[in-house]
Amino acid sequence: MSKQVNLKRGLDIKLKGLAAEKVLEIQLNSVAIKPTDFHGVIPKLNVRVGDKVKRGSVVFFDKNREDILFTSPVSGTVTEILRGEKRKILEIQIELDQLDEFVDFGKGNPASMEGSQIKAKLLESGLWSFIRQRPYTVIANPNETPKAIFISGFDSAPLAANIRFLLAGQDQAFQFGIDALAKLTKGKVHLGLSASTKSEVLSQIKGVEINYFNGPHPAGNVGIQIHHISPINKGEVVWVVQPQEVVAIGNLFLQGQYNSDITIAVAGSEVKNPQYYKVKRGAEVEAILKNNLLDKDPVRIISGNVLTGTKIDLSGYLSYYHNLISVIPEGNYHAFFGWLIPSPKKHSFYRTAFSWLSPNKTYRLDTNINGGERAFVVTGALEKVLPMDIMPIQLLKAIMIDDIEKIENLGIYELDEEDIALCEYISTSKINMQSILRNGLNLTRKEMS
Repeated sequence: MSKQVNLKRGLDIKLKGLAAEKVLEIQLNSVAIKPTDFHGVIPKLNVRVGDKVKRGSVVFFDKNREDILFTSPVSGTVTEILRGEKRKILEIQIELDQLDEFVDFGKGNPASMEGSQIKAKLLESGLWSFIRQRPYTVIANPNETPKAIFISGFDSAPLAANIRFLLAGQDQAFQFGIDALAKLTKGKVHLGLSASTKSEVLSQIKGVEINYFNGPHPAGNVGIQIHHISPINKGEVVWVVQPQEVVAIGNLFLQGQYNSDITIAVAGSEVKNPQYYKVKRGAEVEAILKNNLLDKDPVRIISGNVLTGTKIDLSGYLSYYHNLISVIPEGNYHAFFGWLIPSPKKHSFYRTAFSWLSPNKTYRLDTNINGGERAFVVTGALEKVLPMDIMPIQLLKAIMIDDIEKIENLGIYELDEEDIALCEYISTSKINMQSILRNGLNLTRKEMS
């Protein structure tokens, strides 16, 4: 039975440069798959430089779980395998050809298939990588059965892509994807929607339990929705899938092939024409942003949103799970007297700026953090932007001293980096909380394995 959850805690950060709802299709020269996008995966290559690949061909697999495959989103030639320290694989770059050859995985109607058949097709095609599990936010274990599957049908992050717009015209594929996912759990498939913005596509989907969420960011985070609908206890597993990945799963059954087309938003105050682009998964950034950046200050290009995304160069590639490229000014300057001088251009959770007087104003914010690390003390402020029954400072301090028992008792199993991003944004300590939380998740996963 569906319910509406009203959230009061949180914070909306309104930035300039929201993407206009129009789509431009981009012709790409290359794409890349980045093993660093997958927590806990140790890649074992299946290709070499110069190898020809089809769309759906295996590029690498997880050394620890050899049935977890990662397949090429395009037809082309492997041009470079970029490595980092200790020969760690960072990117596998593939140059597109004009043939668009693909691996045929066979069509099928998931409504009439067994769960084992659906699982086998997802594993073979590499689309199993779209299904991640909580806790830990790692690729789901195909040998487990989750107590539920969650999909967030809206994104409340700054400059976020409009999910309703991304899914326009994808009704059948999305429904097929839901039908396939429903066979993988004995529980329910939960779809979280915004109570303030209705989606004609998503509200008509069958086979899901729809729950509505009303409130500021992070209301759109799937972790927040899980916490309020079906909290995760120790030993329990919940799977999560993003809406466009549900469409890709549906297209696998509709078309019998890996359709890697995605629509992404390009947004931010430093973009000339912020709008949507139709590209391939792992698309090259330079082709998307060509002649579309303002020639003003140095900029930071981010794959994802400004709170949780990854800094990339113009020569970089879109991360696997992202549907947004954000471009904001680089904050490589020293502010004289910093926050002591009030300014209508500043945004603050605290009343140290005038932003609280203009809640609907949009801002051109940069990456300057205005100072270095300071004392990490309990103030009660972080709980005001985290709508979960969790004490963030106490949890993070327990992680810093590797106190596993306390980490578990303080609720780490329900958290992901995106859930505490606002805490990091408003914190006066300047501590990298997302990195600390990831260390805690890796530690608890290692102990549980």
